[in-house]
Amino acid sequence: MSADRRDGEVTEPGSEKAAPAAGDQLVALRGGVLRIVENMDASLSVPSATSYRTIPVKLLEENRRIINEHQKEHNLNRVSYTHIIAWSLVRALGEFPVLNSSYELADGAPHRRMKKAVNLGVAVDLERKDGSHTLLVPNIKNADALSFPAFVQAYDQTIEKARKGTIDPADFQGTSVTLTNPGTVGTSMSLPRLMTGQGAIIATGTIGYPTEYHAWSARALSSLGLSQIMTVSCTYDHRIIQGAETGAFLGRVKELLMGQDGFYEQIFSDLKVPSFPIHWTLDQTPVSFGAAPQHADSEKQVGVLQLINLYRVRGHLIAHLDPLGDHALYHTELDPSTFGLTLWDLDREFVTGGLGGLEKGTLRQILDTLRQTYCQTVGIEYRHIQDAKEKNWILERIEPQAARAPLDPETRKLTLRRLIEAEDFERYLHTRFIGHKRFGLEGAETMIPVLAKVLAEAANAGVAEAVVGMAHRGRLNVLANIIGKALPKILSEFEENTDPMITQGSGDVKYHLGSAGPFRSNEGNEIHVSVISNPSHLEWVNPVVEGVARAKQARRGDEQREQVIPVLIHGDGAFAGQGVVWETINLSQLRGYRTGGTVHIIINNQIGFTTTPEGARSSQYPTDLARSVQAPIFHVNGDDPDAAIRISRLAFEYRQTFKKDVVLDIFCYRRHGHNEGDEPSYTQPLLYKKISERPSVVTLYAEKLMRESVVTGAEVDALHAGMHARLDAAYEVSKRGNQRFEPDLPLAVSEEELREFQPAGGTNVGMEMLVEVARGLTTLPEGFQLHPKLAPFFKPARNTSRSSTSTPNRPGSRSSTVRSPRQACWGSNSATAWPIR
Repeated sequence: MSADRRDGEVTEPGSEKAAPAAGDQLVALRGGVLRIVENMDASLSVPSATSYRTIPVKLLEENRRIINEHQKEHNLNRVSYTHIIAWSLVRALGEFPVLNSSYELADGAPHRRMKKAVNLGVAVDLERKDGSHTLLVPNIKNADALSFPAFVQAYDQTIEKARKGTIDPADFQGTSVTLTNPGTVGTSMSLPRLMTGQGAIIATGTIGYPTEYHAWSARALSSLGLSQIMTVSCTYDHRIIQGAETGAFLGRVKELLMGQDGFYEQIFSDLKVPSFPIHWTLDQTPVSFGAAPQHADSEKQVGVLQLINLYRVRGHLIAHLDPLGDHALYHTELDPSTFGLTLWDLDREFVTGGLGGLEKGTLRQILDTLRQTYCQTVGIEYRHIQDAKEKNWILERIEPQAARAPLDPETRKLTLRRLIEAEDFERYLHTRFIGHKRFGLEGAETMIPVLAKVLAEAANAGVAEAVVGMAHRGRLNVLANIIGKALPKILSEFEENTDPMITQGSGDVKYHLGSAGPFRSNEGNEIHVSVISNPSHLEWVNPVVEGVARAKQARRGDEQREQVIPVLIHGDGAFAGQGVVWETINLSQLRGYRTGGTVHIIINNQIGFTTTPEGARSSQYPTDLARSVQAPIFHVNGDDPDAAIRISRLAFEYRQTFKKDVVLDIFCYRRHGHNEGDEPSYTQPLLYKKISERPSVVTLYAEKLMRESVVTGAEVDALHAGMHARLDAAYEVSKRGNQRFEPDLPLAVSEEELREFQPAGGTNVGMEMLVEVARGLTTLPEGFQLHPKLAPFFKPARNTSRSSTSTPNRPGSRSSTVRSPRQACWGSNSATAWPIR
């Protein structure tokens, strides 16, 4: 074959250079486009070959979906298919380093350069204003040394720089392997050109079903067990890489994307996704094509119903309750594979039995509802309750999607304000009164809006009074931010301005004291709240609170137990470890003791003085003893105030409806150890390293509300400034030393009413009264047959009562008029009709 030469140009025989058409424009290629031309010309010198492999992406798709649900919940960037595919390439290159090499001439002889690091090039297609496109290929340096989150961040930053035009020349240097993704524009397969200095370029095609299934419905596709697929090509320098090596490399990429060797487990762990990834399994379900259900279908339907029930019973075991925990939780009975369900069943439809108001749904919808209801930041224990009405009442209020709807902005703003007041109060005391014990609430500030919500719901429901009992931790915060005790009085107690001679507990330490005052809901309704004084025995206040509440109910004639409610606030160690808690709960439903149900709020520190839960108790939770009286238990992550507020509202509503105890278990932590003088890192260094690095719930919640445009940064700053101004003003007043503590006793009646009940002449009784009491206690009704063994006890007493008018009895003798002071007290009070409790 010959060629003609005209003016330095070479033309094929019989061809002529076409004359330019009128109006054509000749545009010079410059800049990045010219660089592409040069690279493509250079690539012609590389003798390349290409291998292809088609990979099912069902597992990639499902696990990416779980990842992005977690990312969305924590306001993190989404993870794309390309992120995970690129990461699988980096992992596979570690096992096939030959693909990370390049061809090179050294001293005129061919060599292979084995590169130490993987600098992964990523092709970025950019569209200009005129509609034309250009291609940039910067690289991620040392991609193989990064964790998955760091890799995703580096990838995103590289793409952003390319699109913003802030890319640096160094970003293009040293590329060892390139990934291009023409699948984003619908290309199913690609044969890219290989750049000089690289050993391989990988191209990923579009993700979709094979063309022959494009007319099938989603339901038909799921019934067949079909996965979407993706074709991956690897174009390689044939001088240094052989086809068998690229085939094995692509095979390894496929294995990773199908979950082998803990590929997704590692990604989930690195991203702190608190669940386990889905695994690849074979689909064993026969296709019925509209025929009668096969036996396997029936078994799967039964499995779905079993799975729903077990999530209701055990879902709390894998809920994300611990603010400090980021490990994945797993329970065999909550794994769909335990019931023969696989990833191929996710888009198949099953009967739900009314789950969340849904009669039928795909397995995906069913699992979403179950996980959102039972396995997020709330864990609910209620299936131990034997009363079906109670169980259904709770179920109907937690499973519908509306139960998880966002709270209204005003409620969230109020919650933020209460959190800020709680945190700033504690921080002020911590910095102003260094070294003072106060048993602060740091790490558990969510308790304040929770208690406030319970009281607000009570006030709005027409409840007149609440009687509160609690131990040390958070007491000052409750007195300041719930009861409304004057801040100067609280601060004066740190200045030692109290009078130790005043009785009734005022001389005790500040975190033992009680008080009373009104609490006003956001709707303007008011409830009187009493906090009972409590000494160092912690839970001994429980029966006292129940007694005070019962007395107040009796005085009001509150037979329905709706006007006065008891609220008990516990520590986790005390709730599980002190017998008086069990004794009080055990009496809760007895006719003579019941108060219509107590709202128990547990500040779950997750550690005793120095002891972790696994070393302190045998039960899963500190709340397990409440199961004995079939009380529902709501566990909640203390760093999710929205969830805590929703559950608080439900807990109060349950108490009012069923007149039974209910437990709110707030998982939190203690930022300063057992008290402010403790150094917890001596005994728990790892735990307190986590705590020191953990932002406070106020910081986390404020950032969340700002991201969602509920509040602005200026509004948050104003709330902090307002609280600090109040505290500074109170401190100035407290320094004057004229704040005198006056005890505010939470009595069932007022002191004036008590004085009215007291007899003018005192409460003593004469001998005549005691004789009358003795006669009444020992006189039997006519015809009553007394047990023979009891007769000796009655005869001496009767004889004494006859002779006592003439011969006084000697105290302590067997012939005493009444055999015990208890009998004398009871009898004389009955005879004089003095009211007693």
